[in-house]
Amino acid sequence: MLKGKVHKYGANVNTDAIIPARYLNVSEPTELAKHCMEDIDTEFVKRVKPGDIIIAITNFGCGSSREHAPLAIKASGISCIIAKSFARIFFRNAINIGLSLLESAEAPDNIKTGDIVEVNLAAGKIKNLTNGLVFTAKPYPDFMAGIIAANGLIEYTKKRLAAK
Repeated sequence: MLKGKVHKYGANVNTDAIIPARYLNVSEPTELAKHCMEDIDTEFVKRVKPGDIIIAITNFGCGSSREHAPLAIKASGISCIIAKSFARIFFRNAINIGLSLLESAEAPDNIKTGDIVEVNLAAGKIKNLTNGLVFTAKPYPDFMAGIIAANGLIEYTKKRLAAK
């Protein structure tokens, strides 16, 4: 179960907005986190707390395929991103590093910045604790849930290989 305060963004938030290209020479996630969202929300890094949640409208993570974007978000403390849709490569990169994403057609329209949201990934349930509304999202298939639970594809693969 995840629970956190919402940081809400609009449609088509691209990877350049998530982590500007001028920081692509940095690979350390904690350093990337210091610049997360700075070109669209200069106060994000000051406000974000561990466990917080990003809500976006559509096509979150569009643009380049840089893995720096989900790394910066996860290292900033965000536990989950909920949107109507994600760019495919961003979605895969996020899952590969163990960052939870949920697609919901209704939640983004009914959750605003500052709301407190609780997310049950296994059930695909999103509850806005501020206004009491509950939304659904398609839960992950078992293998993707395993990747998220293991904190990314590398750890998931290590665990699977060790079990053989």
